[in-house]
Amino acid sequence: MLKEKRHELILDLLKRNGTVSVTDIVDKLNVSDMTVRRDLTELEESGALRRVHGGAISKEEYPKEELSHEAKKVINIQEKNRIADKAIELINDGDIIYMGPGTTMEIVAQKMQRQDYEVYTNCLPVFNTLAEKDINVYLLGGKIKKNTQAFNGYITLAVLENLKFHKAFFSANGVTNNSIMTATLEEGKTQELALNNSVEKFLLLDASKVGKEDFFTYYSLNDVNAVVINNDEDHRYEHINKYANILLVSE
Repeated sequence: MLKEKRHELILDLLKRNGTVSVTDIVDKLNVSDMTVRRDLTELEESGALRRVHGGAISKEEYPKEELSHEAKKVINIQEKNRIADKAIELINDGDIIYMGPGTTMEIVAQKMQRQDYEVYTNCLPVFNTLAEKDINVYLLGGKIKKNTQAFNGYITLAVLENLKFHKAFFSANGVTNNSIMTATLEEGKTQELALNNSVEKFLLLDASKVGKEDFFTYYSLNDVNAVVINNDEDHRYEHINKYANILLVSE
């Protein structure tokens, strides 16, 4: 298959899904892993996409539609695992914890062991993962957003209003300067209330989110206790370290 045709098909996959993995491209185009990686590098250099670990994502800084939970799971997996390892170190016995939605949160849940703590979450995958481990976990119900498998809305807020947490772990779709952003007002209001009701607040952020924007700003970096972030080759954490305490994870 000619290179130009491969590039066209890769961009078509990206347009339809918002993200694409090297494995998917290899399977669909029946070409080698090395060829796909070379194609992605060339497309990134041309400005057509942004490379991430294991694949690529759309270069749009402000997405028209939020990626699905399944689509996000293939992005920056190794980085998210290192961030999750650091988050685990911050949890103590006896903690009452809020965990927001997101694939990094799901990885944290996978790494959590049975201890003397309670977890409250509005994220269905996080709840399901912890429930299988017999950890004390409570699902904050409400209106589910199928795309992200997260509950939000009036019922969620009504329950959260009466809860207090020792620690909150949350993620974001984008962080620019001091602003923490997500895709919808409902999601932002849920996160904001949970964070306001938490003694300590930890933002788990893979570095690719720095400099990206989304629809609704729901919190400020200088109001969180720390940002757990990976050190990527562009040192993106340096763009936000004047706003927040940085807990840097390296390879």
